Amino acid sequence: MNNRRKVPMRKCVATGEMKPKKELVRIVRSKEGIVSIDITGKKSGRGAYLSMDKEAVLLAKKKNILSNQLEVKVEDTIYDELLDLIEEEQRQSR
Repeated sequence: MNNRRKVPMRKCVATGEMKPKKELVRIVRSKEGIVSIDITGKKSGRGAYLSMDKEAVLLAKKKNILSNQLEVKVEDTIYDELLDLIEEEQRQSR
């Protein structure tokens, strides 16, 4: 039998690259307009995927990509949390 599962792919809003969903982080806007980082990928609301890459986060911040995608102002603290999350991931993978 063929037991291979289809790997869900998503597009990074900053780089435009298609990557497996597990390699991206989801940023979600709730119905109330609150923006948060969705590590599980299961929170309800409008989501945007971003590569787990420092350059992608900085590009998204510079060009205001997340604000445009989520249709709400994204605070700088969200970008800081993303950068911290990426640094933590890199530390754990070593």
